[in-house]
Amino acid sequence: QVQLVESGGGLVQPGGSLRLSCTASGITFAMYAMGWYRQAPGKQREVVAVIGSGGSRSYVVSVKGRFTISRDNAKNTVYLQMNSLKPEDTAVYYCNAARQDSYWGQGTQVTVSS
Repeated sequence: QVQLVESGGGLVQPGGSLRLSCTASGITFAMYAMGWYRQAPGKQREVVAVIGSGGSRSYVVSVKGRFTISRDNAKNTVYLQMNSLKPEDTAVYYCNAARQDSYWGQGTQVTVSS
C-alpha cells in the first residue's frame, strides 16, 4: 500500500525551471530519507539529490548550485526545484524513500530542449 506519486515533469527550454513534487503514502514519511534519482536511456540511474530525515542534503556534482531538494513532512512531500536546466538534465526522474526498506515512484519525464 506504499505509494510515491510524482508530478511536475515536462518539456522546458534550456535555462528554464521545473519543480518536481513527490507525495508519499503508506509510510511514516518523516522517518525516511528521501531522494531524487534520474535515468536517461542507455545510462546508469544516478542519484541526483537526497535529503535525510534530519534535513541534511546532498547533491550530485553536476546539479550543485542549480537544484534544491526540500521536504515538507506535514504534507508527506519531497520537492526538487530545478533551475538553469540543461539538455543533459533530460531523464526520467524517480522519487525514492529509504530507511531499512526502500520504495520508488513511477517516474516523471523531464525533457530539456530547444
